[in-house]
Parts: sequence; C-alpha cells; structure tokens
Amino acid sequence: MPRPPSRRAVLGTAGAAATAGAAEALLPSPARAGDTPDRTGRGGPVPAPEAWSSVLDDADPVWRRVPEAWYEAPFLGNARLGTTLYAEPEAEGRALRVTVQHSEVQDNRPEFGSLFGLARLPVGHFTLKTAGRITNVDWRLRLQEAELTGTITTSEGHIGIRAAVHTARPLLAVALVPAGGEHDCSWRFHPAEAVSPRVAFKEPPDGYTANPPARTEHHGDVTAVVQPLHGGGHHVSAWQEVEGRGASRTLHVTVAPSDASGSPVATALATLRKAAHLSYEALMRAHRSWWRAYYRKSFLSVPDTGLQRFYWIQLYKVASAARADAPVMATCGPWLEPTPWPATWWNLNVQLAYWLIHGSNHLELDAVTRALGAFRDELTRAVAPAYRGDSAGIPRTTDARLRGGARAENAGYGVGVPGQAEPTPEVGNLTWALHNVWLSYRHTMDEGILRDTLFPLLRRAVSYYLHFLEPRADGRLHLPLTFSPEYPRSGPDCNYDLMLLRWGCRTLLDATRVLGLDDELAPRWREVLHRLTPCPRDENGFMIAEGVPLAESHRHYSHLLAVYPLYEVTWEQPEHREVIETSLRHWVGFEGALQGYTFTGAASMAAQMGRGEQALEHLGQLLERFIQPNTMYKESGPVIETPLSAAQSLHDMLCQSWDGVIRVFPAVPRSWREITVHDFRTQGAFLLSAVRREGRTRWVRVRSEAGAPCVVRHSLPDEDIEVRDGHGGQLPHERVAPGTVRLRLRRGEEAVLTVRGERPGMTVEPVAPDPGARKWGLPG
Repeated sequence: MPRPPSRRAVLGTAGAAATAGAAEALLPSPARAGDTPDRTGRGGPVPAPEAWSSVLDDADPVWRRVPEAWYEAPFLGNARLGTTLYAEPEAEGRALRVTVQHSEVQDNRPEFGSLFGLARLPVGHFTLKTAGRITNVDWRLRLQEAELTGTITTSEGHIGIRAAVHTARPLLAVALVPAGGEHDCSWRFHPAEAVSPRVAFKEPPDGYTANPPARTEHHGDVTAVVQPLHGGGHHVSAWQEVEGRGASRTLHVTVAPSDASGSPVATALATLRKAAHLSYEALMRAHRSWWRAYYRKSFLSVPDTGLQRFYWIQLYKVASAARADAPVMATCGPWLEPTPWPATWWNLNVQLAYWLIHGSNHLELDAVTRALGAFRDELTRAVAPAYRGDSAGIPRTTDARLRGGARAENAGYGVGVPGQAEPTPEVGNLTWALHNVWLSYRHTMDEGILRDTLFPLLRRAVSYYLHFLEPRADGRLHLPLTFSPEYPRSGPDCNYDLMLLRWGCRTLLDATRVLGLDDELAPRWREVLHRLTPCPRDENGFMIAEGVPLAESHRHYSHLLAVYPLYEVTWEQPEHREVIETSLRHWVGFEGALQGYTFTGAASMAAQMGRGEQALEHLGQLLERFIQPNTMYKESGPVIETPLSAAQSLHDMLCQSWDGVIRVFPAVPRSWREITVHDFRTQGAFLLSAVRREGRTRWVRVRSEAGAPCVVRHSLPDEDIEVRDGHGGQLPHERVAPGTVRLRLRRGEEAVLTVRGERPGMTVEPVAPDPGARKWGLPG
C-alpha cells in the first residue's frame, strides 16, 4: 500500500505552510483524558482515558485528492440539513461544489403520488470559485467533532477550510483562510430546479410540472432564495459571509422548510443573525460536546481495523442522518442527489437503516417509533376505505409524514388488497416496520412504547390480514395473493406475509400479558398461530409463495424474514437447521441481482448459525464489491441503508439477544483473538461489556436497567465460573444449559462473570490496530 504524501509534500511552499498554520488555528483542542467519563462502580469496567479518541481518530476518513462525486465526498449533517463537498462538474478544476439539502424540503401535491407529488426536492449548491486550478486537497473528516478540516491547494495559492453542520442549529458553517493568490476566492449559490429527482429516470405522471422558479431577496447582508411551491407554501435558502480575524471568513447557510407558521424567511433570518454574533469556535463548542458525548454511549473494537473504521463511520453517519424528532431517513438520508428514489422506502430500507441504533445504545435516533405513532392516521388512510374501521398499513413509499399520495390507479389508498394484483398488495411493510418498534421496546423495556404505539398499531396491521385469511380443506388458514418485495412473481401464501403475520400474532399475545389486557381478538390470534399454513418450501428451502419457487437471482431476503430478523425459525432449533442452510445457500448462490444488502442479511444469518468465518466473508464481499470510498452505497442512485445495516451484521457477530438469551461473542472468526465491547445494549434493557483476549473471553459484565429476566450465554470456559456483583461480592446464579446462566438482577444491579479464581483487569480499551488496514476516503 503506497504511503500517503507527507503534509510538506502536499502543501509544497512556504505560503502553503502559512495557510496550514492558519487552518490549524481553527482546529479543536485535542481530547484530554478528563473528556472520557469514568461512570462505573467498583468491580465494573473502567474505560481507558483515550479509548474513544483512539478509535475515532484512527477511523477518520482522509482525502489526498479531490473527490468527484457523492460516492467519494465527505458528508456532514444533522438529520435535517446535509452537505457534501466534491469537485464542481465541468468547472475545469476551478471550483468546489458544496451541496445544500434538507430532509424536510419536499413537494406538496399528493395527487401525483409519493415519488413525484410528495417527493423530496433538491435545494441547491454553492460553488467556491478559485483563482487557480485546484491541484490537490488535504482533508480529514474528524468523526469525533463531526467537522471537515484541511487545505485546498490551487495553482495560485492555498485555502484552509473548516466545515460543519451544527448538531443543534439549522446551520452549515464553512470557514476559509485563503492565502497566496486565493484571497479573492468567492461563493456563489445555485438554486436547484424544484422538481422530483425521479424525472431524470422515469416519465412523470400526466400534468406534473416543475414548481415555479425561485426568487432572490436581499435582507441587509443576508441573501435569501425563496422557492414557491404549486401545492402551497415555500422553502427558503439563506446565507451570509461573516469576516473573522485576519484573512478568515465564514459562510453561514441555513434552509427553512415550509411550516405551519408560514414564515420560513423570518426563521432563516433569525438563524443567521444569531450565528453572526459568534465566532466559528464559539459556534462549535456545543456541537463538539454533543458529538463527543454521543460516541461515549458505547464502545466496540475488533482486530479487523478496516472493518472497525467502517463501523465507527457508520455511527457517525447514522447520527448525521437520524434523530428521533427528525423525518424517518429517506433513501439518501439528508444528502439528496439525482436519484430515482426521492422518498422513504418501507419494504426494507427504513428497517435496515435503523437496526444499529439498538445495540450501539442510541435510541435517541429512533425516528421510526415516533413517526409511526405521530402519523398513525395516515396508516389508516393507506388501506382501502372498506377496511379502515379496524386496519392499517403503510405503502412501499411515503413522504416524511407517511403520506403515500393519491394516484388515480390506486384509487386513493396506498396498500393493495390481498387477492388483487393491482395495485400491488405489498401488505407486510407496516408489520415489519413495527418489528423495529418492538426492538426499541425490548431494548428499553419501556412499556409506554408497547402500550401507546406498538400494540395499537400492530393490532390494526394484523387485523388487515385477518380480513383475508380463509380456511381450506386441509384445515389450515391461507392467504390469497400478496406480494413479496422485489421478486417479479408472487402468489398465495407468500412467505413475506406468513412470517410477519405469525410474528405479529405472537407479539400481540405477549403484549396483552405484559399490559394486563383482555383483548377480544386474542382468541383469533391464538387460532391463527395454531392453524396458519406452514411457510411454503421446496428442495431449495423457503419459496417465495405457494407455487412460486426462488428460481432467479433475488437481492431481497423477503422470503427469509422468519430466519432473520424475526428469529421465528432459528439455528438453535435442530429441526430447522436443514431449511435454514439450504435456503441461505440457494439464495446467495444466484449471482446477477444480488446487491449489497444481500450480503449484510447473509452475514447476520450466518452469525445466527454461529459461523463467524462465513459472516466475515459476506461482509468482505460487501466492502469489496459495493461500498464506495466514503462508505456510501448506490443502486441506480444514492442509498444509505446497506452500510448502516452492515454495522448491525457486525453487532450480530459479537452479541445477539433474542428469545430471552444474551449471547456473548456468538460468531467470532478464529482470527479475532482480541475484542472489546462496552455498554452494548441488549434486549431486556441490559448493558453488556465483555473482553476477549488471546482467543478467549476474559470477563463479561451485564448491567440491568429494567430488572427484566436475565439469561446469559457467556462464552467463558463453562466448567468453573464465578459471578460477582458490582461491589465484588458473590452473586447467586443458576446454570440452565452448557455455557448459559440465569442471573437475578434488579434494576440498576450488575453482574461480572469470570473464570473462578481469575481477576482480569477490566479496562475498556481498543485492540491493537492493523497498520496496513484500509483507510476510507481517498487516501492516496
């Protein structure tokens, strides 16, 4: 692997050195030992002072040449406002593009459907016009502070650059320190045409036109571009440049979407005028503090340094694209680009994008639970009028408020009717989305989630199925034709729906027990579990539907949800091992349509089987074949769920918690002799910490947040272990299976498991990095 050029070689001249010095003056202070809290009691894990700084600094992507597209670019965001930086196309190297997009900027014409009339709309971009031709960059995306820092080198001079999207303000700040012949480098804003990005890929519906042209307004030293919309309302992009000390100057940019107040111009002006009174450093203090606290909620380190770096970038990416009070992530996140997918997709993308928030202990990012609860009326309107009394569903695509549009061909609703081919009866999407809500409940044991959101919505989702279940001569209940996402043919007894329906009925019955409810539908749910037809299968494992085998390459695992993520059919059930292995082998054996998320799903299924080598091989296929230099992903256009779901696949290799058992290091490759996890959140609302050294588990710590039943498959040598409480005292435990113990922990109590007689040090620290591992970005 060639060594990257030295800083001196990149900067090249004395003038460059002066610019670099000015840029360094903008950098945050290095992390101090005191920045890492020691939040453990006696006997518990103690984080090493530099643990997080070490892995995050190592994971920082770097750029030694100019990125030329979204797939190579550094990206910044706060779940609403997003930006990327790359070369301005066709500018002959004399301009840098800084995109400006916003996840709440969308059209408002539901009559044209979610992909046109309710689509996300592009906002625009700035160009930084340079005097000379851009010859090189030396950039670093500092994950710990969520800031881009570095230098732009041109044929005429140099420009120090700092950029951040503020985590708590609707503000993009780009600080420049020009030198040499670049003192007159200048910004120019280019508003985008307010039209669905899908028009570049698909023919729009009859009557659909672009929104009116934007108009420019000047409010003192603030410039605002106002974009009116045919459907009513308008959004505003506004900016001003603020002079700093010496040659430094900072561009402040904000976007204000349409809102109920009807005054986005006033909102934008207020944002900029508040920022104008603060220096870049003053603005960034709260921003940096938020990000440093964010990362310290959990810790993970593995000996595959390239994969470890990828993982920490995904934690950065998900917090840049998601917050509980922000829109559910659309396919591009907040970084909209030309794409056929300018909406939110509910038949896989949403589910995969949010899985990693649970294990990584970041429920503050859970927009799915909030949105499904807040916009539940749209879920009722999504089904045909005859079923709205007791049913709900979600279309394949929606806008940020879960509206699916009202195109003529679907008669005003978004979810098809089972048994009817048109519109497509893709019925299971809401039930699958509610599985994500169930995960949030199980990882927190917050009965409010169960009572207020999961139970009432799952009850309506399952009730939609109940309208169409029909008994046949075999005594079983069957479903008419429904649709398995992504497969070109479908049929009755579709596995996508049978698997979700079985999970839904089981979960509803569990919820009634937890909530103490006597629901009139409970007998019906029990009948479904007893009489529902088995999932269709053939010699190649699970089929798509009755009479529809998996006969061609299929990127989606819609027919395998019972294996993963539902865990209704598991490797720990010997009677199901053959169908799991056969199905997985047959599915990934069809090359042609396989895509990145095929391999994340396959990795998690292999991890369920305890096959760490196979799981790592699938992740390797993903990283080598599909992941782009900046860790983004594309299928016809930009999409972000696949790399985020790969982080969950890594979680599944290191910790699984399903069916009431926490499994520690269940699918570790043989070469991974050193592993550290800390405060990994599991089902039952436990925080797990564990360390593997020299090829064996040395200690496991489990802390209870809810007092739920606790069973741990600990991966320690089984013959003789001891369990101590958080103060070092002996803690009673019960061995319930080989390598598995039951612990009785009340809320706030913890247990530490070790081999009897051993007292290993419990410092949480990174494993030794691989110095030759892949660096993300464009490192050379």
